[in-house]
Amino acid sequence: MPNMKKIIETYRNLIVQIATPYNMGTGFYLPDLDMIVTNEHVVRDNCDVVIAGAKFKKQIVQVLYLDMKYDLAFLSPPIFENGEELPKAKLGNDDFKMGDTVLAVGHPFSMSYTAIQGIVTNPSEPRDDINFVHHDASLNPGNSGGPLLNDKGEIIGINTFIADIDNNIGFSLPVSYLKAAIEEFKQGKSDNAARCYSCLNMIFEHQLTSKYCPECGGKIELPSMIEPFEPVGCAYTIEHLLGELGHDVKLTRRGPNNWGIREGSARISISYYEKTGLIIGDASLCNLPPQNIQPLYEYLLRQNHIIEGLTFSIRGQDIVLSLLIYDRYLNDETGRKLFQYLFEKADYYDNVLVEEYGASWKYDDNTV
Repeated sequence: MPNMKKIIETYRNLIVQIATPYNMGTGFYLPDLDMIVTNEHVVRDNCDVVIAGAKFKKQIVQVLYLDMKYDLAFLSPPIFENGEELPKAKLGNDDFKMGDTVLAVGHPFSMSYTAIQGIVTNPSEPRDDINFVHHDASLNPGNSGGPLLNDKGEIIGINTFIADIDNNIGFSLPVSYLKAAIEEFKQGKSDNAARCYSCLNMIFEHQLTSKYCPECGGKIELPSMIEPFEPVGCAYTIEHLLGELGHDVKLTRRGPNNWGIREGSARISISYYEKTGLIIGDASLCNLPPQNIQPLYEYLLRQNHIIEGLTFSIRGQDIVLSLLIYDRYLNDETGRKLFQYLFEKADYYDNVLVEEYGASWKYDDNTV
């Protein structure tokens, strides 16, 4: 791709990271249509989702349209604080052929932004009455819902699923399906719709008098009909504690039993593993200095003998402060003290390590 660098930078500002209590994935903002496009399976069973992007802060948006047949979903647009004009995203055509260069962009494994090049290996791979684009651009969990681009920077597909991770076999929904869905959605003049999986008609809220499709009688669920997520058990306790400590619980959700918090300059991930009963709070602080590391190592070892209930470790270049607790010991009193202690110490040590030991601040990538 001769203009790859320009294309990558253009879409960096349009790519959206999406998180729900059940899943994480990618979407992309279409400025001309003022909406976000993603896969239906990324936002399934949610009436709203958490999003983050390069040009806007983490926020909650509404699900507007669900389509299980073509694995499409539309979300309401993000709110931009600075009113900055964004680059245009152009929808291409289904004129790709075998051997064409493509670029898959998104947020695999919850990373901030990646762009992977590949080629079209089959321009029309039939599956479930849909002719997918088959390509070898390496897709990973989290790429779902992101755009597939051609060498002109046009969107020619939506990355949908992986058939074989080891052999980089990816499938993308051709852009023609997206264009058709957008036109139908615009004609309905409603911000709440779903495609009936039985008869494939797009059904809008004003057409419904029950939970059944007015065309075929099949059961249908519009985004507005989905009940808000309610945690149970240990997840409920964790969210209750986060709320008590002043965090917007909805904004902290980032996948199954996982929550992300910003405390000052520290980024903190809380994960609950139901099978083992282990709750892990990892505060990703700063990066190791490029030289004169020994004084910092010595300081961390001393602190590991001093701080009760927390542990420092090094993961690659990251300095991490961790809390471990089993769910059977978690209650309102102990949990509040432990979480608050982790949050306060994470923000405190971040500053000490940078200002006194030469560590470097992490890049603020505004991920979910």
